[in-house]
Amino acid sequence: MTIRTVDTTQELAAFLRARRERLDPRDFGLPSRRQARRTSGLRREEVAELAGVSVDYVVRLEQGRGLRPSANVVEALARALRLTPDERAYLFNLARQRPRDADEPATVAAPPLARLVADLSPLPAMLMNHRYDILAWNGEMARLLLDFDTLPPAQRNAMWLCLMRPEMREVYVDRERVVREGIAHLRTAWAAHPEDRALTDLITEFTTHDEDFARLWSERDIKVNGRGRKVMRHPDIGVIAVQFEVLMPLQDPDQQLVIYRAADDESWSALDRLRAR
Repeated sequence: MTIRTVDTTQELAAFLRARRERLDPRDFGLPSRRQARRTSGLRREEVAELAGVSVDYVVRLEQGRGLRPSANVVEALARALRLTPDERAYLFNLARQRPRDADEPATVAAPPLARLVADLSPLPAMLMNHRYDILAWNGEMARLLLDFDTLPPAQRNAMWLCLMRPEMREVYVDRERVVREGIAHLRTAWAAHPEDRALTDLITEFTTHDEDFARLWSERDIKVNGRGRKVMRHPDIGVIAVQFEVLMPLQDPDQQLVIYRAADDESWSALDRLRAR
């Protein structure tokens, strides 16, 4: 069988029909056999009632007539059809809509990811969300940057620390490049999460209180930097170069796993000395 490039309208129609026909009417308190029930699963009328839309709308969707349902309608259909989280995401993609919870960033670390951060020792590692809130970290990362446990939660943000905490301003040897790349990421996140009031407030704080941030923000650079190199000054071990990698888990795409590795032999030795302390 030859698979052609996806026609999202037709695939949306087929997907809705397939999921409707898989449902057992008895799970909804409906009789499995009615005189007029000629098809398996739920009727279109029943799905329409469960989703709070018109029957004609469901018919047109299932016939692939080019409708583009709103995010609210997609959510209602997902609930009516009892879709799994993966099926729900697929339906939103077909409808070219963003799930409403995509604008609700993670504020706590997913427990499996928090354990993974700890298990990555002796490599420094931490977990952040799209606005650079630090959700979890291991001891190596705390010794390399700073003891996050001593900070109020509102200050556990990588960009806030870089810009607003005086002793952190001298950590990065090439500070402007690091800040520029961070701003390019924040602008990308800002566009992708337009309802994230906390992110907007954070950017407002930065532009108000940091002239460098305001200047670089106005340049409108866009970049998602998932891999690179940073050179840092540490008060105890001196200059250290690290390679960083940013990974996004499939199950928790709003959480980003950041892993540091020494970039050269001298930096490996420096990290060993830091761990020994």
